[in-house]
Amino acid sequence: MLSAKSLFQEILDDDESFRLFCSIAASGEAQGGWENARIAALVPESERELAPKITRHGADEDKHGRIFNALIRKRGLEPVPVPPDTDYTMLLEKHGIGLAHEKLRSDRPLTVRDIVTYLAHSRVTEQRASEQMELLRKHFADHPDVGRAVKVISNDENNHLAYCHEELLRFAHVGHGRAIQKTLRECALAEIRIYRDVSLAVMAHMGRILDWPKAKSAVLAAVIHAVYAWERFAGWRRMVSLEMPQRRNALGGPAAPAPEYA
Repeated sequence: MLSAKSLFQEILDDDESFRLFCSIAASGEAQGGWENARIAALVPESERELAPKITRHGADEDKHGRIFNALIRKRGLEPVPVPPDTDYTMLLEKHGIGLAHEKLRSDRPLTVRDIVTYLAHSRVTEQRASEQMELLRKHFADHPDVGRAVKVISNDENNHLAYCHEELLRFAHVGHGRAIQKTLRECALAEIRIYRDVSLAVMAHMGRILDWPKAKSAVLAAVIHAVYAWERFAGWRRMVSLEMPQRRNALGGPAAPAPEYA
């Protein structure tokens, strides 16, 4: 029977598919770490109190990248180059979601509107990350190789999502509500399309590595398209709602050190 658990188990059991999966994840996390570090450095003076939280966000992303790379090396393997069609973070940036890297590479301070854009983009992408890690945690929390990593990263992603909710609500309270909702909607609709394309690309690469029959690949592609259809119709709305989280000030302290995995 084809299920999320059996699919991930198959990917985890094969060295080549495992290191591609972890390499893709590590690359995206490292890119997120760089973006957050640059945003923290360029925060406008009026929002300097937010800088430590953005720094913590970036430190967590860097930690996740190190964890995924450690999982690869624990098997005696090395990371592999990330195929461009699977590079979720760079494809989001290419399609104008979030803050342009050209802006982040400059030394000009960001505006408050830029910070709102960053938080709205993060609200959407952290929803996806939180859901993905919850799925892995559900099925692999007790896995001898990846269980500990899954639990650490899942907890961090939930903190990131809580932080985005809380800070966006703060900005909405001081008059940015309309801009926040507009940006959230634009980001969500773009993200679900890019997530579909990346999912199709990742499954195509995995299919070649694992020598999946054409029928299996076709079923997986159909499932991905069906998920996109649901998200395009209604599912995207879960990415744009805002509510005060139970985890308040979730990024108010220093990042926890990365456990040793290798």
